[in-house]
Amino acid sequence: MTAIIDVDRLSFSFGSGVLVQPVLKDVTIAIRQGEIVLITGPSGSGKTTFLTIIGGLRQAFHGSVKVLDQQLVNSDEQVKIKVRQQIGYIFQQHNLLKSLTALQNVSMTLEMGNTLTEQQRLERSAQMLTAVGLGDRLHYKPDQLSAGQRQRVSIARALVGQPKIVLADEPTASLDKQSGYEAVSILKQLAKESQTTILLVTHDYRILDVADRVVELEDGVIKAV
Repeated sequence: MTAIIDVDRLSFSFGSGVLVQPVLKDVTIAIRQGEIVLITGPSGSGKTTFLTIIGGLRQAFHGSVKVLDQQLVNSDEQVKIKVRQQIGYIFQQHNLLKSLTALQNVSMTLEMGNTLTEQQRLERSAQMLTAVGLGDRLHYKPDQLSAGQRQRVSIARALVGQPKIVLADEPTASLDKQSGYEAVSILKQLAKESQTTILLVTHDYRILDVADRVVELEDGVIKAV
């Protein structure tokens, strides 16, 4: 099966001249459609930098990074936008708007596509929130939800637009063991149903068994694939 994420000898550094700090060093990895890959490794090993490059949020200049058949290395902004429109993002902090309900937070994602009516956006968002177990919390605002429930809203928000890829950066870091495992298990179940590829950065060794493959990144180098 063709790789949906195909990285070849990617290198990335911060700074320049004598202040240059290598972060990623000749990283090569291929990830297939529907695969769930977890990236682990110590702090400062380049995990989040790698995720932001894959997500078209950071520009890389050395090597090759093909995501959804688009070359992101030395790419222009339009290429990155095209890729970002097909990716769902889940962050360590849920980044929900406090003044909006769960339903409104999720449906906002669908407004960018401009292909659905407001009623259709709300119906699809309600269906996704129900799928993550929050059908009875549609009209609750973030402050009325537990940390685990807020992260479920962010999962619904990431998946509601039917992305081809979901990128998650430490999604269980602020959750207890039970809430974290439940959130990632829901993400896995829904992604498998839609054949969505998941690339998840984590320090949480309690959730490794949800992955098809675990990759260790240490000092900017992949140690295991």
